[in-house]
Amino acid sequence: MKTSIYRRLICLLLVVLLAAAALTLTGCKERSKTEDKKTETTSSTETASSEEKDDARKQLGEGDTVFYFDVTFSDGSTSSYEIHTDRDTVGDALTDTKLVEGEVGDYGLYVTTVDGETLDWDADNMYWAFYENGEYAMTGVDTTEITDGATYSFVATKG
Repeated sequence: MKTSIYRRLICLLLVVLLAAAALTLTGCKERSKTEDKKTETTSSTETASSEEKDDARKQLGEGDTVFYFDVTFSDGSTSSYEIHTDRDTVGDALTDTKLVEGEVGDYGLYVTTVDGETLDWDADNMYWAFYENGEYAMTGVDTTEITDGATYSFVATKG
């Protein structure tokens, strides 16, 4: 008789454990589906904002190589461009599109005007800082070779 009670308890315990395992696995699958939906939503949002950003960019130039160019002006406003070129350096491409102007000196092209705004270090203690993919560039704009798809920018900077 004791054996029969033990068998029933063991069977009941196994059923409870199996039910708990099934619920755990179902919960994992549901969580995974929810996370997948969040990822899909995030990806589609990122794609949409990326497409909107590309739509907001003015396209300039002609050529097989494409890069992106952003300007942050002294008042904080911005402009964005998609540059098409066959030139080798960012400086040459931006000069061709008349987005930058400057003076050539001992250290290369010193950019004074970007997208129509001129900064004068002597008058207002401001200059154009040059960035490549969001990081301060280690080379001048006239010696920076173009990387297809990269983003280059000039930011009006107070010294």
